[in-house]
Amino acid sequence: MRQVGFLIVGEAVTVVDAEVPADAALPITILSDTTWPLQKGERGPALNVLHQRCASYLKENKVDSVVIKASAVPQGAARLALLESAEARGVVIAAAASVCNVKIISKAVISRTFGDRKVDDYLRDDDFWTKDAVGLKRKTSREAALLIIASRRN
Repeated sequence: MRQVGFLIVGEAVTVVDAEVPADAALPITILSDTTWPLQKGERGPALNVLHQRCASYLKENKVDSVVIKASAVPQGAARLALLESAEARGVVIAAAASVCNVKIISKAVISRTFGDRKVDDYLRDDDFWTKDAVGLKRKTSREAALLIIASRRN
């Protein structure tokens, strides 16, 4: 099965595209790992470009499903960057839902339902990534890949 994990932070969308074997004991294979920056300029047209890029990518690559990191409750006052991330996340959710199945999962849910450690512990564990994700090069993409790994075991 072809699955993509999206992590939206600020003006950037981390995109991890993976082949996911039916056997959850086998590692996922990373086919693509990239970041889509939000286009500069007016926000409306930039979000439209993001929507088109996302939907086109998922269609062209025949992606079966998508996992997106959910918004989290801020620890303090909501800042503009947090709200802008939420806007971009909504655009990615809508674009993905127009093409394939979408699952939205929070970091807190992964920590409670996946394995016996918290998400940040998995993100730091190089041995885990050597065994569970073949071909993942960027450490900054681990959280997007973990969305894929955790969603198939839930």
